[in-house]
Amino acid sequence: MNLIEELRSLDPRDPGRWPLAVRSIAVLACFIVVSIALIYVFVWQDRMPDLRQREAQELQLRNEFRGKHAKAVNLAIYKQQLADIEKSFGALLRQLPSKTEVPNLLVDISQTGLAAALQEKLFQPGQEVKKDFYAELPIKIRLTGSYHDFGQFVSGIAALPRIVTLHDIQITPIDKSSGYDQLQLDVTAKTYRYLDDEEIAAGEAEKRKAEQSKRHGAGN
Repeated sequence: MNLIEELRSLDPRDPGRWPLAVRSIAVLACFIVVSIALIYVFVWQDRMPDLRQREAQELQLRNEFRGKHAKAVNLAIYKQQLADIEKSFGALLRQLPSKTEVPNLLVDISQTGLAAALQEKLFQPGQEVKKDFYAELPIKIRLTGSYHDFGQFVSGIAALPRIVTLHDIQITPIDKSSGYDQLQLDVTAKTYRYLDDEEIAAGEAEKRKAEQSKRHGAGN
């Protein structure tokens, strides 16, 4: 009788009559199945959330690696772009006058209106507003003349070597009784200057002082 026929002849309802070798194999198989079940229930399921977390971390690290690798590959391009930006920024910064050049710039703006045959009724510099690295100086201007003269004035402002922008432009008719239409131009011109190192340092110190005051006020 071979092994297969011997296994077929076994009575599953009476394992006590099975041969010792068969019983040993059956016990070992049951032990393996029960062990696997216990490992799955008490070990595998408990470790599953940790495993999923580790897999998510691995995916995140892989994505970070891909991003850093792409930046490393394009590092030379980024450096060139940074150099171009710094060059452009330097060119723009040179268009901002220093503190000592502002009075001359104000004269240039006023002379631009006179050169366009406009009558200057108001030229009033306002309070300087300091930003991060530059200061903004608004100037209220009122001029009278023709529409064509206003166009020459705007063209002259645009041709100045320093940055000057025009805001809040209002044109109203005046002196309708004259032979030609006279117009009044009300505009706010803004010029800008760069802050020197001492002014920037003073501004940062004022910001830190204001933040500390806010924190102390919130703590109280």
